[in-house]
Amino acid sequence: MLGTALPPAETNAATRLTSQVGNAFAESKAKFERAEEIERRLAEGQTVIELDAARIEPSFVQDRMPGDIDGLVASIREQGQQVPILVRPHPEKPGFYQVAFGHRRLRALLELGLPVRAVVRDLTDEQLVVAQGQENNEREDLTFIEKARFAYQLNKQFSRDVVIAALSIDKSNLSKMILLVEALPAEFIDAIGPAPGVGRPSWQQLAELVEKAGSPAGAISLARSDEVQALASVDRFKAVLGGLKPQRGPNKLPQIMATPAGDRLAQVVQSKTKLEISIDRKAAPDFAAFVLEKLPALYLEHQAKNEKKNGE
Repeated sequence: MLGTALPPAETNAATRLTSQVGNAFAESKAKFERAEEIERRLAEGQTVIELDAARIEPSFVQDRMPGDIDGLVASIREQGQQVPILVRPHPEKPGFYQVAFGHRRLRALLELGLPVRAVVRDLTDEQLVVAQGQENNEREDLTFIEKARFAYQLNKQFSRDVVIAALSIDKSNLSKMILLVEALPAEFIDAIGPAPGVGRPSWQQLAELVEKAGSPAGAISLARSDEVQALASVDRFKAVLGGLKPQRGPNKLPQIMATPAGDRLAQVVQSKTKLEISIDRKAAPDFAAFVLEKLPALYLEHQAKNEKKNGE
C-alpha cells in the first residue's frame, strides 16, 4: 500500500526538524566525547592506579546534588570503569584522596564494591576546582541550580577570576547566580533537588515568589511535604512554584499555612463561593482532631461577637 506524499511545506518542515534533532544529538555526543578526551589527556603520561573507594572523599566544594546513577552503575557493572577519575592526595588525611572530577563514577563504584581506577596528581585548591568545573562544563550535565550553588560556594573561597575560569561564565552571569542562591534558603533548594531542565528564569520566578511571601517558612514546609517529596525533582519544582503563586480573586489567603518555626499546618484553597482548609493527618493528627473538636465552639464565639456588634 502506497503512502500519501506530504505537501512540500510539510516535507520541508519535517526535514528541518529531523536535521535539528540530528544536529542536537551530534553536538551532545561531541561534547561527551570531548569531556572523555580531556580526561584521557590528563591521564596520559600519568600512572593509573587502583584505589580503595572508601579512602576517596568528594571535592571540598559540592557541585552535584544527589541524583539517579542507576544507568552508570549498570554500565560499569557490564563494561568496567573505562575512564579513570582524577584525585589528589587529601591535604588533611594521610593515606586518603580527594576527587577533582569523577564523583558519579566514585558513587557507582562504591555501590558496586569495586576499586577505583584513578590518576593521582598534586593539585592546589585552585587547580582542583578549575579542573572540576571545566570537566562539568564539557559534559553539561550539571543542572542550572547545581551550577549556581557551585558558583556560590567557590565565590566564598576563591577570587572571581578563579570562579570564572572554573565555570567558563562571565561576571554578569556569575553575579546573577550568586544573588539567586543567596535569595533561597539552602534547605529549600535541597528539598526541591537538581530539577533538570529548569533554567534561571524559572528559578528567578520562584525566588521572587518566596520573597513576596515575607517568610520562607511556608515555602520550605511545602517543599518538604510528603505530597511534594513523592514527586520527581522537576515535578517538585513545578508543584512548589504552583503552590506559591497567589490565588485569583479578592481577600487572598496564603496557600500554605505554617508555624513560625516552619512546620506545615494546613493548605488553604479559596474561591468566590467556598474556603477549604486541608490538614495533613499524617503530619499533624492531633492538630486535625483538635480543630474538628473546636470548630463548633469557634462558630458560637463568632456568632456571639456578631450579635454583640449588632446590638451596640
